[in-house]
Amino acid sequence: MIRVMRPLLHGAVAGLAGTTALNIAGYADIAFRGRPVSDTPEITVRRLAAKLRIRIPGDDQILENRITGLGALTGYTVGLGMGAALSWAQAAGWRPTKAPRYAVASLFALTATNAPIVLLGISDPRTWTTSDWVSDIIPHVLYAVVTIRVLDRLEATALD
Repeated sequence: MIRVMRPLLHGAVAGLAGTTALNIAGYADIAFRGRPVSDTPEITVRRLAAKLRIRIPGDDQILENRITGLGALTGYTVGLGMGAALSWAQAAGWRPTKAPRYAVASLFALTATNAPIVLLGISDPRTWTTSDWVSDIIPHVLYAVVTIRVLDRLEATALD
């Protein structure tokens, strides 16, 4: 049981730390450049709910508030889930050197967050500007670095 639970818990903690770093980087970019907050999470929730034929309860402002909350929660869910997946991969013996781990984790984060918006027709990365790409890549690389570093630290602590 511990063999299954430890990677899950370590991954969730590491994913939460990585998600926090990603969010801080995103909000710092908004504050620094004065760019608008993305409405992509809310659009994703709306489109996904429509595709799955799920009615989000509420009217007017209550509905908008729920959609905003669900949009933010999807980001945390993905971040924690990716942390757990990375932790399980390590527990199963995946042990490349740091640079490949950071690269794989960064690509995993970019794919897991951008695939839904592409598949739901919300955005097309082929149309993104260099600035759009930088605003997307930097927080996801930061997510990967923080998540992997926290996983390493938690694993080292568990072995002590």
